[in-house]
Amino acid sequence: MYRPKSTIEQWRIFQAVVDEGGYAQAADKLNKSQSSLNHAVAKLQQSLGVALLEVQGRKAYLTDEGRVFLHRSRKITHNFKELESLADVLASGWEAVLRVVVEASLPRQPLYNALSEFASASRGCRVHLLEAQPAGCQAVIKQEAADFIITSLVTPDTHSLALRTTVYVPVCAPAHPLAQLNEVSALDLENQLELILSENKEAEKGWKRADQRWYINHLHDTLSLLRRGVGFSWLPEEAVMTLLEANILVRLPLSTQARRQRFSYLVTPHSRPVGPAANLLLSLIRKHYGACAI
Repeated sequence: MYRPKSTIEQWRIFQAVVDEGGYAQAADKLNKSQSSLNHAVAKLQQSLGVALLEVQGRKAYLTDEGRVFLHRSRKITHNFKELESLADVLASGWEAVLRVVVEASLPRQPLYNALSEFASASRGCRVHLLEAQPAGCQAVIKQEAADFIITSLVTPDTHSLALRTTVYVPVCAPAHPLAQLNEVSALDLENQLELILSENKEAEKGWKRADQRWYINHLHDTLSLLRRGVGFSWLPEEAVMTLLEANILVRLPLSTQARRQRFSYLVTPHSRPVGPAANLLLSLIRKHYGACAI
């Protein structure tokens, strides 16, 4: 079994001697006796079999080997400090991990903004951001397998917060036959292939769909097929805005009302109160979704 030849305290003293320019100065800085510092560094060099410092007069100078060890030892002591700080954070009740699940078809720019702000105050808390279809979100809620779920489907007994309204628009490639029409009717849509961003027929609830349908699990795949002229799709306006502006996709000129919308909700499935890290993220989500709330 490997046994260390040195201690964190020895490396901390070695760094202090270098940073302060000598043993006497380092002793004042660390509030220790100069003899204890001399002994610690001498024992460190003896155990390693490498000279780290050369004393000239009242000053200590790094050897070439010492420069290498100094650089690497700083990383070790920094990581050790972070490790002990993390223990203090966790002991205070701060969560080690937060899990966030987002429904695939919902735009998430406000969530990204919230997470960006959370990152600087996370205190080592890890975030697991996952994507799921509506049925998958419901399963996560039932199993209490995440701290936050952003979904369009909620049940009466679920603790949820209304976030915003998402507008869906019909889009296709510029070369698609539907894009050549001056006006698109419901019958025109029924006779074309529709790409539905969902994993199964759950997406049909409440919205009239074309006779021919493909169910696709990810937005990236849906957009890739649309750009190749395959079918049309109802997608979040926010998700396709840049593609519409670049004329990579076009919005279909429907003869009837072209707006479809869904509400999005933030669900906290756990029956227990949220912890301090989750409470911070919750406040940031509310803040950033507030600018585009329902």
